Amino acid sequence: MKKQLFFFLILIAVCGNLKAQTIKTDVLVVGNGNAAIAAGLQAAISGVKTTVLLQAGGFNIEPIAGDLNSGLQAAFLKKIKAIDSTQVGLTKKIANDVLKKWTDSTKNLTIIGDLLWINAERAGNNWRFKLSDGKIIKAKVLINPADMKLNEALKITTPTSKWNNLNYNSFIYRTSIASGKFTETSNGTFYSMYDLFILSEENLIWINDSKSMLIGQSAGATAAYAAFFKTKTSLANLKTIQGELLNYKLDLMPFDDIKQTDTNWKAIQMVGITGVLKAIIKDNKAKFSPNAQVSTAEIKQPIKDFFYKAQIWFDDYKSPEMSLSSTLDMICYVGNKSPESTKKEVEKKWKAVYKFESEFDLNKTINRREFAVLIQDYMPPFNVNINNKGNVVR
Repeated sequence: MKKQLFFFLILIAVCGNLKAQTIKTDVLVVGNGNAAIAAGLQAAISGVKTTVLLQAGGFNIEPIAGDLNSGLQAAFLKKIKAIDSTQVGLTKKIANDVLKKWTDSTKNLTIIGDLLWINAERAGNNWRFKLSDGKIIKAKVLINPADMKLNEALKITTPTSKWNNLNYNSFIYRTSIASGKFTETSNGTFYSMYDLFILSEENLIWINDSKSMLIGQSAGATAAYAAFFKTKTSLANLKTIQGELLNYKLDLMPFDDIKQTDTNWKAIQMVGITGVLKAIIKDNKAKFSPNAQVSTAEIKQPIKDFFYKAQIWFDDYKSPEMSLSSTLDMICYVGNKSPESTKKEVEKKWKAVYKFESEFDLNKTINRREFAVLIQDYMPPFNVNINNKGNVVR
């Protein structure tokens, strides 16, 4: 009897040990470069259990130059500067020291180093990786930062997604989830959320640019959405993900003249991505030009595209410029708001909340900063749904 009990206890211990070899995670990132680290950080920050499989002894961050730094990339460079104010060379040691401290203090994030995956496959709706030490990782969503070997193992055809130069020939810019990557001659660029997906592969995020923290951060938020809401990546809600990234200071539009420290940065980003106020593209840079006056011609059609009632309002409005008075009138008409109470409320907020430098004057021609802030606050086009081509969906 004692002998049988002994073997029974050993069996329990062995089974328990086998069970401990399986690591379950919501999001798995394979890689140790710029995009992989940012993806892992953002997925964890967005509230899901995240594992980064480094595939090497440490982080391997490549120099960042020419980008419009925002989000986690800007935060990383700030941490580097606190250690080395010159930032000359971005040494591997300094980068590893910064990232180790950062990742160690990030909730929901596990870093696995010095282990290789030896087998990768689908496991139902999930992903299954066998590691060189025998451990198994099971993940709901997989992020692959341009690892061709991994694509070959999973028998996945590599997409040809890429960074786009900002232009207004189509509405695809409205689907941006990252911007400001320097490519050859310009950082007036953006990346569409839908370029992260492979149509035939659910719950797989493909990052075509392994050197970009900007796109890595957006990939992490997108993967986190699918894991958190227990849904497919193809059903990811663009507006929710864009809002999440804006909350963590990632530029969706590459406005060279509007920094994250600007009081009105978020409102300008939100209105800018709708195209209601378009960037002025000059010398390979995209400028928002916040102090430029707003003409009726530049905002008329975009506002009409987003709001049915605006069509009636613009039929009656003939002035070539938008004054503060006419802007408030349009807001109240389209949004069914009281003109008198809205005017009083905006006047109170003008300097105290919005931090505008100009005086509150109903007769003045409104500038692009003021217009963006007011319509985002009172009749936000950002909240109107769009499809995967950027077209308005009502």
